[in-house]
Amino acid sequence: MAYLRKEQETVEIDHSLSKVWMTIQKVLTSLDWNMEQINEAEHQVKAKTKAGPMSWSSILLINVGPVNENTTRVSVAAETTVTTITAIVDFGQGKRRIALFLAELAKQLAS
Repeated sequence: MAYLRKEQETVEIDHSLSKVWMTIQKVLTSLDWNMEQINEAEHQVKAKTKAGPMSWSSILLINVGPVNENTTRVSVAAETTVTTITAIVDFGQGKRRIALFLAELAKQLAS
């Protein structure tokens, strides 16, 4: 039996919305994750990660919005399909992928 495991994290970043939005697209490309849907007007992206040898791919739902002129809120949700068997091995994979995405975003914004 398969089900979705969901994880979510929201952060505020001290950069403008336009800079964060452009960088998010570069981050997904550098991680080699596929952008399945992108909504430029709403600043939303649906991306798919690569599957691992012992894990399924995840769907990342990324929503970006301004807090003020120089601060941006980024919300990242991960949905991973797991089965009773893979749930043991795949535990926390969504959280790790969110953390990887946010770390790469911070790295690219700092450079």
